[in-house]
Amino acid sequence: MDIEAIYNQAFQLRCDGRYSEALPLFQRILQLDPAHVGARHQIGLIEGFTGDFDASLATLQTLSQQYPNNLDVLYDFAMTQMMLGMFDEACANIRKILSINPSHQKALEQSSYC
Repeated sequence: MDIEAIYNQAFQLRCDGRYSEALPLFQRILQLDPAHVGARHQIGLIEGFTGDFDASLATLQTLSQQYPNNLDVLYDFAMTQMMLGMFDEACANIRKILSINPSHQKALEQSSYC
């Protein structure tokens, strides 16, 4: 099975809330390609979904710094910050997204909370 097939399977498991099954697949992808941003992103989300908010914030922050134009990562980082009450930081990231893509629909919707 190639990396994309593994990723798609893991992504579907993550979307289905089957985090304990998805996580090892994302980790396997990182063994094959340590720079795979999608797998690292999904691991950051799973960390948050399972209550490890410090790890989730750290993972998403690192990714948003390494890939500053990856709006999916930046949006999820902002939403994690928002959920954890880090409103100023979240709003700064929402504004950053909109400065890169003024028509980013999800960021536009969230900007009303800023």
